[in-house]
Amino acid sequence: MALDLQKFLSRFVGEARDHLTRLETGLATLERGAADGETLNALFRSAHTIKGSARMLKLTAISEIAHQLEDVLGALRDGQQTYSPALSSLLLRGVDAISALVEQVEQVGSALPPPDPALSAALRQALTHDPACSATSIPPSPAAPPAEANQSGELAANPSAPPAQRLPDTVRVRLDKLDDLVKWMGEVISNQVKLQQRLLEARTLERGAQALLAASGAQPPATLVEQVQRLRRFCVALRDDVQEQERLASGLNDRALVMRLLPLNMVFEPAVRSVRELAHSLGKEVRCEVSGGEIELDRQMIDRLSDALTHLLRNAVDHGLETPDQRRAQGKPPISRIRLSARQEGAGIIIEIADDGRGLDREKILAKAVQKQLIDPALGSSLSDDQVAELIFQPGLSTSAIITDLSGRGVGLDAVKRTLTDDLRGAVSVSSTPGQGVTFTLHLAQSLALSRVLLLQAAGQTFGLTAHYVVELLQVPLAETISVAERPALVLRNEFVPLIALGELLGLPGSGAAQSAAIQQVAVIGVGQAKLGLIIERFLDERERVIKPLPELLRGNGLAGGLVVTGANELVSVLQAPALLEAARRTRQAANLNVRPQAPAPHRDYHLLVVDDSLNTREIEKEVLEAYGYRVTLAEDGLDGWQKALGGQFDAVLTDVEMPGLDGFSLTARLRENAKYRTTPIIIITSREKEEDKRRGIQVGADAYIVKGAFDQSSLIGALRNLLG
Repeated sequence: MALDLQKFLSRFVGEARDHLTRLETGLATLERGAADGETLNALFRSAHTIKGSARMLKLTAISEIAHQLEDVLGALRDGQQTYSPALSSLLLRGVDAISALVEQVEQVGSALPPPDPALSAALRQALTHDPACSATSIPPSPAAPPAEANQSGELAANPSAPPAQRLPDTVRVRLDKLDDLVKWMGEVISNQVKLQQRLLEARTLERGAQALLAASGAQPPATLVEQVQRLRRFCVALRDDVQEQERLASGLNDRALVMRLLPLNMVFEPAVRSVRELAHSLGKEVRCEVSGGEIELDRQMIDRLSDALTHLLRNAVDHGLETPDQRRAQGKPPISRIRLSARQEGAGIIIEIADDGRGLDREKILAKAVQKQLIDPALGSSLSDDQVAELIFQPGLSTSAIITDLSGRGVGLDAVKRTLTDDLRGAVSVSSTPGQGVTFTLHLAQSLALSRVLLLQAAGQTFGLTAHYVVELLQVPLAETISVAERPALVLRNEFVPLIALGELLGLPGSGAAQSAAIQQVAVIGVGQAKLGLIIERFLDERERVIKPLPELLRGNGLAGGLVVTGANELVSVLQAPALLEAARRTRQAANLNVRPQAPAPHRDYHLLVVDDSLNTREIEKEVLEAYGYRVTLAEDGLDGWQKALGGQFDAVLTDVEMPGLDGFSLTARLRENAKYRTTPIIIITSREKEEDKRRGIQVGADAYIVKGAFDQSSLIGALRNLLG
C-alpha cells in the first residue's frame, strides 16, 4: 500500500511555519550580532527539519532550498563561512522562498514549481566563500503592476496579485500539551469501568427491591410499588446514560490518539539512510527494501523505537553482512539485502528486520555464553537453534572479535530488548539460518496510552493480559488434553500447544482445581510462532484500559508490565506474555531434566530429523526425544527438511503433513527416491485422522502414522525402538 502523502500535508504546513518563524527570528539575532553557537545550531536544525519533512512528502522544491540553507548554515556554524550582511540577506531570501512555497502547499497541494534557479545558484556560490555573494546577485521577483482604476473609478483587481491573506487551517500545539490531552482521555475511558460498576450495583439493588416486592404478598403497599418502579426507571436511565457516555468518551479518545499517530516512515527512512552510509564505510554493498512504512504508530512509541531500530539495522550491517568478495566466494550476489517491513496483525503491529547475510554462528554464541557463565556447558548441545539465538540478548554477550564503535562493547542487544519489553511493552525475537541470514521480529501495540486488556482469574486472584498477545480463548474438556513430555498439552489446528495452570506458573498456591476441572478455561497466548495455553479459573472482562507503570519496588521480575484499576478500585497486575512463555519454557526444561535419568537410553547414538512448520510442535517433540537420549535436528518445513536430509545423515525422520512449500507426503516420497533414505524409518505425525490419509502415508513410504490428537509419547518411543532395532 502506498503512503497517502496528502493527509500529512496540513501537518507539514503547520510545522514548517513554526520553523520558518524560528529561522526569521534567529537570522534577525544574527544581524544584531547577538548570536551564539546555540543560535546557529537552532537555525541549522530548523532548516534540517524542513528539508527532511519535505523530502519525505516529495516536496522537492522546498527540500532543495532547505538543503542549501542547511549547508550554508552548517558552514557558518563550523566556522567555514564568515557572516556578512549580504549573506544574511541571501539567507532571508531563501526563507522567504520556502515560505511562499509552503503557502502554495496549503492552497494547491504538492504540485509545486521548481525552485528559483538564481536563488539556488547564489546559495551554492555562498558555499564557495565568494565575497561577491550577495542578495543583489539574485534578480528581484517581478513586482506586481499597480492596480488600475476602471471606468467607475474603483480599483480593478490585479490578476497577478497574491491571494488575500486567510487564517491557516491548522494550529500548532506543543507536544506535551497533546500528551496531557491523551493522558486525560485515557483516564476518562478508564473511569467508564467505574461507571459500569455503579450500574451493576444499581441493578443489584433493583433485583433486591423486586424480591422484596414479591415477598410482600398479593397486596403490596402502594409506596413500595412506586419506589420499585422509580428504581427501575432510574436503572434504565442510568444504563442509557452510561452507554452514551461510553460512546462519546470512546470517540473523543480515538480522535485524540489519531492526532499523535505518525507513519513508521518517520523512523524507517532515516534508519535506512544510516544503513547505506554505514555499509559504504565498511566496504559493503547493501540494498534496502522497505514496506509498511505507511502504518501509523503513536508518537511516543516512534520516539522510543528509533534508537532500537537503528541499533538492530547497524548490527545487521556490522555482524551479519559479508563483503562483496566474500559473498561471491559463497555463490551469493555481491549486493546484500536488508528488508525492513511492518504489518498490522490483530490489535498489534509486527516489524521485521531481515538480512541475507551469514546468519548467527551457533558455536561462537555457545562458547561466549559458557565463557560468560550464562549457561551450563553440559546443556549447550541440548539447546535448540532458537534457544541459542535468544542468547544474543543476554547482557555482555558479543561474538565480535574486536571492540569497535559498532559492536563488541558488551551492551547493545540486551538494551534493545529492555527498551522493547519494558518501555514499549512489546517483544523481540530472532531466527537465523546459517549462511542465509537473520530475522529480528518486533511485536508492538499501536499505542501505549490505552490498551485492550483481558482480565482473568487464577488461584483466586485477578490478572490482566494485553489483548494483542491473546490468540484465542477456549473451553477444553479435560478428556481432550494429552500428555507430552510429562506435561499436559492440547492439539490446536495441527500443532501441539503446551498447557500450564497460570497459578502454577506464577508460583501461587491453590491452582490445582483449575487443572483438574472437567472443562478447562484456557487462554492461548502467542509471541511470534511460540504459543502457550494458560489454564485459568474464569474470564472476567475485556475492555480498553490505561496501563499504569509499576512502582519502582515491584519492577525487576519481568512477569508484570504494569497495573490497571478495576471498577471496584482494585489494582490488577498486567502480565507480560513474552515473560510467561520464557517462564514456561524453563519449567519444561526443569521437568525434562527430572525425566531423563529414568528414561532408558537407546542402544546407540541415534540422530533424528524432526520436520514440522509449528515451532511449538517441533520443540515439544524435541523435548520428548531428547529425554529418551536421541539427538535431534529440527526443520521448519518440508523444503527445509529436504535440504537438511540431503546435507546430513539421519537414522530416522519424523514429519508433519500440512506444511507450506513441500508437504509431508511429498517429502516422504522424495526421501524414498533417494538412495540414502530408501530404508530409513519415516514416521508421520499429523492431525489428519481420516483412513484415506493414513493409506496415502503408507503408500508414499511411511513406516508409521501417528495422529496428534491421540498422541502418546510412549507409543512414539516404542515405534522408534521397533524401527531402529
